[in-house]
Amino acid sequence: MIAHLRGVVLAKSPNQVIVECAGVGYDVAISVATFSSLPPEGSEAKLHIFTRVAEDQLALFGFALPAEKRLFEKLLTISGIGPKLAITVLSGIDAGRLVTAIRGGDHASLVKIPGIGKKTAERVVLELKDKLDDLAVEPTHAAPGGVAHGSEAEDALSALVNLGYARPVAQKAVDAALEREPGAKQNFEALFRAAMASIR
Repeated sequence: MIAHLRGVVLAKSPNQVIVECAGVGYDVAISVATFSSLPPEGSEAKLHIFTRVAEDQLALFGFALPAEKRLFEKLLTISGIGPKLAITVLSGIDAGRLVTAIRGGDHASLVKIPGIGKKTAERVVLELKDKLDDLAVEPTHAAPGGVAHGSEAEDALSALVNLGYARPVAQKAVDAALEREPGAKQNFEALFRAAMASIR
């Protein structure tokens, strides 16, 4: 199984990165937090990898921090949460806040995440509340020059659309976030989270 990748970033978007290792390009699904931490295209990146083997697919999920990968794996133990939804959860809320919400039984914060309903939120809290003691999640910091192409607004829009929001709804949310927090236009992750808050 592939557990770690170190190679050159060939292309990246808020939900995906292609990393070239020894001449092979690996297509890796990532969270918004991991995207924010990636270096510019053409630079070397390191990712902790979760490999999922299905009957007709080999899928890779990458994380900047080991703690984020462990949290992802714990989410997979919940009935009804697969890898794609787990990545969506980690994109929809900061990992540290997610751990705090689960430990504190904060269902309200969880149901704001796309794809998480009331019953799923209750299952997450019930099953993981006492299983996160080994997780001290630090915030993921963007690498210097982390967004090498496209504006932060375009990347935030793309991330929202990939999470399942209709493009007009996503565009309206990004516009509202920029109007409410003009400073966020220089920071992709801050803008993305502000846009998510505008949709709720």
